[in-house]
Amino acid sequence: MHDMESLPVPSVQAMVAATGGAHVPPRYLRPEVAADAVASEGEAAIPIIDFERLLLEEEAAAAAAASCRVESARLHAACQEWGFFQLINHGVPDDVIQGMKANIEAFFGLPAETKQQFAQERGQLEGYGQLFVVSEDQKLDWADILYLNTQPPEHRNTRFWPDKPDTLRSTLDAYSAAVKTVADRLLAIMSSNLGLPPEVVASRCSGGGMQSVRINYYPPCAEADKVVGFSPHSDADLLTLVLQVNQVQGLQVKRQDGTWVPVRPLDGAFVVNVGDILQIFTNGRYRSIEHRAVINAESARLSVAAFHSPNIHATIGPLLTVTDGGPPELHEALLLCQAGGQELLATDEARS
Repeated sequence: MHDMESLPVPSVQAMVAATGGAHVPPRYLRPEVAADAVASEGEAAIPIIDFERLLLEEEAAAAAAASCRVESARLHAACQEWGFFQLINHGVPDDVIQGMKANIEAFFGLPAETKQQFAQERGQLEGYGQLFVVSEDQKLDWADILYLNTQPPEHRNTRFWPDKPDTLRSTLDAYSAAVKTVADRLLAIMSSNLGLPPEVVASRCSGGGMQSVRINYYPPCAEADKVVGFSPHSDADLLTLVLQVNQVQGLQVKRQDGTWVPVRPLDGAFVVNVGDILQIFTNGRYRSIEHRAVINAESARLSVAAFHSPNIHATIGPLLTVTDGGPPELHEALLLCQAGGQELLATDEARS
C-alpha cells in the first residue's frame, strides 16, 4: 500500500478559523451542486428498522416471532429498495455512544498543532488529514477527517490513535467492538432474509472480518451551496454504520430518479447502508447506493462512519443466483480475490 498517500492539503477547520469562512478557495468550489434536485421536507425518508424486534425470534411467544418476521421483511425491503435505513434500539450502551460523541467533539476542539501530531504519513491511509488527494488541481472536499483501523485490534496502528483527549482511545475501543457486534448480527439476519444460512456472510469474514472508522468534521461555510463536504460515492464495504455526532444534518442519498434525499438522523440511531461487497454477495439484490455530504452555512457537522469488510483473504463474488421460482443457490464467481482485490478495497473503502 505504498502508493496510497495523499498530497498534504490545509486543514479546512483551521482555514475557516483564520478567515471566518467567508472566502472559498477555488479548489473547493463545486458550482454543479446548486443545480441538483433535493427532495423537500417530508417528501421522502429512508426506512426505520427496530433492532430489538429483529432479535425477537429467539423468544417462544408467537406474537414476538410474528413481530420479528414483519421487521425482518421491512429490513429486506429497505436493503432492496433503498440500500439505507436507520437502526433504532440497537443496544449499544448510551454511555458508549455519548462518550464517543464527546471525545470526537473534544478532539476537533484541540489546537491545530495538537491534531497535527496524528497526521497521516507517506504511504499511510490512517491518521488525521484528507484522503486521496492525488493532484495539485484536484477539487477538494470541505472536510477534515481522522481515519483509523479499529478491528481486529492487531490491525491497529496506535501511532495514529489520538491520546488527547485522554479517554478517546478507550472510548473508541469500546465503541468499535459494540458496533461490530451489531453489524455482525445484522449480516446474519440479512443472510437469512435471502434464504441463505445465517453464517454464510460471516464465513467470508472468518477471523472476524475488518472494521475501520472515518471520523468526519465538516466546518461551516458561508457559501455552503458552492462546496461539498463529501463527494458523491458508494461505500466499498459490506455494511457501514454511521453515528451522527451533533444535530447538524448533511447526509443525502441519491434516488433512482436522480433526486437527493436528505437523511434526518433520529437521536441515538445508526444510519446503516449496504456497501459494494454486499451488493456483489447478493448478486445485486441489495443495493449499494450513491450518497454525499453537504455543508451547513452556520454550524459544523460531525459524524463517525464504521466500515465492515471481509477479512483480507476473502473471496469476493456472488453468494446467490436466483433460479426460476426456485430457492437461491450459492454461487462462487470470483470477482475480487485476496491481497490484490483487498488492496483496492482498502483504498476505496477509506474513500467511502
